[in-house]
Amino acid sequence: MIGNPEYKSGSWLLTAYRPAGNIRSCRLVLTIGNNLYIMTCVMIALTIKKSRIGPVLGRHPWVFSQALTKIPDGLPPGEPVRLFSETGEFLASGYFNSYSQIAVRVWGYEKDETVDASFFARRVERAYRIRKEYVENPSTNACRLINGENDLLPGLIVDRYADYLVVQFHTGGIESWKNNIINALETILRPKGIYERSDMPVRKQERLDSAQGVLSGSVPDRITIRENGFQFLVDVRHGQKTGFFLDQRDKRRACMKYTNGKNVLNCFSYTGGFTVYALAGGARHVTSVDTSEGALELAKENVTLNGFDPVHCEFLCDDVKHYLRNVEEQFDVAVLDPPAFIKDHRKKKEGIVGYRGINEMAIKALSKNGILVTCSCSSHLTLEEFRYLLSEAGGKAGRSLRFLETYTHGIDHPQLVPFTEGSYLKCFIISL
Repeated sequence: MIGNPEYKSGSWLLTAYRPAGNIRSCRLVLTIGNNLYIMTCVMIALTIKKSRIGPVLGRHPWVFSQALTKIPDGLPPGEPVRLFSETGEFLASGYFNSYSQIAVRVWGYEKDETVDASFFARRVERAYRIRKEYVENPSTNACRLINGENDLLPGLIVDRYADYLVVQFHTGGIESWKNNIINALETILRPKGIYERSDMPVRKQERLDSAQGVLSGSVPDRITIRENGFQFLVDVRHGQKTGFFLDQRDKRRACMKYTNGKNVLNCFSYTGGFTVYALAGGARHVTSVDTSEGALELAKENVTLNGFDPVHCEFLCDDVKHYLRNVEEQFDVAVLDPPAFIKDHRKKKEGIVGYRGINEMAIKALSKNGILVTCSCSSHLTLEEFRYLLSEAGGKAGRSLRFLETYTHGIDHPQLVPFTEGSYLKCFIISL
């Protein structure tokens, strides 16, 4: 940036940023105390190669660097840009992400839309409208409010836990707009507090440090939420992801119908989501297995919080693979909800072996006519690939498998149709 004039008055400072090079662009940044607010900008124009225009026309939210005819020097992460065809036709708007593989992340399709405070307010309002209409009700007050690219705010995750919000900034580009985004969330949702959990491994790829802490108001160590009429304690400070697996809400409810009078095994149980629903469905006994002692303690609390007798439960701190390899007990229902075994496409073969192995062992631990609820949250594994490895697991275990139900993402985790990279969750309910 060069030639940045400043305008001071009392407690505020207005700075006009102009990038180096022959680029007609300007970003106005208002500083009030320690807070920065990006007020407006005239977006930089970038041209998409004719041979690479298809995905943009199909409204895929990522634009790769090789799809651009030229990228000017000196663009900072988050710089708003407009995309045009080689014939000058406007295609989309987004923010410049980096000079690496994904150069631009798309966030709009209106040619003259200005990026200012109202821009983010519109995005938040639109995302919230879907959740308010289809998800939130007196029995459910926790959901995903903003699901990144799929809500036209690429790189941003916002989860709602009762009166509190937990946010994650996955990219440097979206992080540069943090203050504007927090301001929009405060204005529209009026939370009691906003907590940041930007401690994901993906930030290392962006060369970003982890960031965690209260951004607004105050946030307790534990938050009590309601989900389908049940209550859960959520540790947003130390729990996995943002504290709770909101994307399994519909699968947990679906599982209830299979547990009446049954002996249930919940593997990778975390804080007992499936355990509580199994008990609510009438399970005779539920065994929960997880490697985290802290998560199991919270699972016990969640069981009693919902009025169930812990005498019908067993909580084992153990590696699931080790447990399944040595268990002699037969179960009527088994739930497998493991972490992503394939976090890198280069580890795909190894991950498939892992998925196939735990499913084979779980199938062997099930009684005749047993039910397997099996999940994968690996985006590098397609639904069809998951189905194929399950057929192999069934064959090795000497059991015939039949799909009863198939699930992917819940309503509060919407997916843009062309954005296949954003699809990750798969769940099959299988009868043996």
